[in-house]
Amino acid sequence: MENKLSHVNEQGKANMVDVSDKTVQKRTARASGRIVLSPQALQQVRENLNKKGDVLAVAEIAGVQAAKQTATLIPLCHNLQITKASVKCEIFETGIEVRSEVICLGRTGVEMEALTAVSVALLTVYDMCKAVDKNMCIEMIKLDEKLKENL
Repeated sequence: MENKLSHVNEQGKANMVDVSDKTVQKRTARASGRIVLSPQALQQVRENLNKKGDVLAVAEIAGVQAAKQTATLIPLCHNLQITKASVKCEIFETGIEVRSEVICLGRTGVEMEALTAVSVALLTVYDMCKAVDKNMCIEMIKLDEKLKENL
């Protein structure tokens, strides 16, 4: 069986996939990623001493907002009615790990929404810590799981 790109039409042009005939299902996606910080920047985050505010709280809110805006950011994504978007930031030994979960009742999955949530949360950490750490590294952004359930 040949793998075919779903977002390209017969003429090789970008194409939003028609999902009209697909069944509405409960769709869930979980994603994760991390940012490595200097010890000084990580200490500021841990002790909530960053001049811009609570880094973890702001990053979590930014991630939720990003999940809701995915269709406006990524041209061929469908505009979905999200029923849940959660983002959790946790400090680990050398940085911060971000995990997201996005759920919708729809005809297409929410993978891009989960990945966008993680990406923007990590970018928010970067933005808030850049005055302290010039060598941060965002890494390992990935889809951890996608599920669909019949209603």
